[in-house]
Amino acid sequence: MADYAKIKQELDGIAVEDNPALVRQKSRDFYWYSPILKAELDNVTADLVVSPKSEEEVIRTLKVAFAHGVPVTPRGAGTGNYGQAMPLSGGIVLNLINMNKVKEIHPGRVICEPGIIIAELDKQTKAHSGQELRFHPSTAQTATIGGFIAGGSGGVGSIHWGGLRDLGNILRLRVVTMEAEPRVLELTAWDLQKVSHAYGTNGIITEVEMPLAPAYDWVDVLVGYDDFMDAVRFSDVLAHKNGLLLKEIAPIAAPIPYDYFPRHKPFIRHRGQSIVVVMVAPHSIDAFTALTERMKGEILYRSDKVESMKGIPHAYELAWNHTTLRALKVDPTFTYLQVQYPSPDHVAKVGKMVEIFGDEVPGHLEFIKFDGNMQCAGLPLVRYTTKERLEEIIKIHEDHGCPIFNPHRYTLEEGGMKQTDEVQLAFKKETDPQGLLNPGKMIAWENPSFDFKAGKNYLFPGLQAFAEAGE
Repeated sequence: MADYAKIKQELDGIAVEDNPALVRQKSRDFYWYSPILKAELDNVTADLVVSPKSEEEVIRTLKVAFAHGVPVTPRGAGTGNYGQAMPLSGGIVLNLINMNKVKEIHPGRVICEPGIIIAELDKQTKAHSGQELRFHPSTAQTATIGGFIAGGSGGVGSIHWGGLRDLGNILRLRVVTMEAEPRVLELTAWDLQKVSHAYGTNGIITEVEMPLAPAYDWVDVLVGYDDFMDAVRFSDVLAHKNGLLLKEIAPIAAPIPYDYFPRHKPFIRHRGQSIVVVMVAPHSIDAFTALTERMKGEILYRSDKVESMKGIPHAYELAWNHTTLRALKVDPTFTYLQVQYPSPDHVAKVGKMVEIFGDEVPGHLEFIKFDGNMQCAGLPLVRYTTKERLEEIIKIHEDHGCPIFNPHRYTLEEGGMKQTDEVQLAFKKETDPQGLLNPGKMIAWENPSFDFKAGKNYLFPGLQAFAEAGE
């Protein structure tokens, strides 16, 4: 057992919290979106929360933790959905929220610390030079930029710019290693893939350089269709119009909008109406309106036409995983999936899934650019009954050529492509030789012989202690 009194002494001068209730609170993310993860991770908690204010304090913390053999799990704002920031072996939660300075803003790029809230970062770059991040998660009002890079994949704006792992969508990261003498590494270009979407398993991000795009007063629009597939077809045509500047296209099936979007419900005509959530640049609005009319869409709501936006959320807070959150607030029996519908027949694949599942899996799509091609990803809601039925639903999707990025798993591999990421594994061997950074999240490190094709879930041995404590 680690000597936390001694560790606290050695961290003198750095903000440390050991109150069990507060430590437990900071050991949580939005894992409870998944009933499976809720059961597996409910008892997880760290022993200590350390909140550094500088890279130097991060280095000191890692050095002390390494000397004591204590695991360290980095955390932004804890807005992730699959336990990315939860300390499966206890130890220290490294809370980076106080490292929140914007250091430099230039044409096309910004340099900042990892703990800045994304909406605040955008606010500062807009005020400085009329620029904003290319894309952001729907949790922009609460999520940090470092957490997004370490745990996210894409978001509002991916319709135009693709995802975080696309070359050029992150410019540079400074990363501190977990060794007896921590090193500071600068990563650019291909090397960024070593740590983007690695949950902090192989280095702690202390500085971020991101590309910027021109900022616009985006117009939020809801377009109504009585048939969900008509909404999907409209979205696909819209996504392929090169001359329209859009930031978001999300078709959402009835009855989700009517039942779970209370602030927008007055604009939705009836419970059977599906909607498309769109964000349009002001100079594209006339062309967008003309296309919508031609495709028999009904413009239900425009943010530039309402008297006041007071109390009405941003359109992007209806989309991505906010759709799931809004449904869960009303009906906690819902969960969700993350589906890829590969192009070029992505619309047909969506249609097949709608035909098979109907209201058991209400549709919600996000149109995105993937490897230069337009396609859609799904974040459909699932009316959860049993673990077995959820596995069946996943298998049926995959049998129809719609891969699942499983949000009911806390490991990098099971939530992604179900195979070892050799680049990230090699980097972990180099930067975290004792395996102390966010243990349990990278199967390739914990259990190199794990068979991804066997159909069994990976259960990290470090969770056993929490499971037993909760019995």
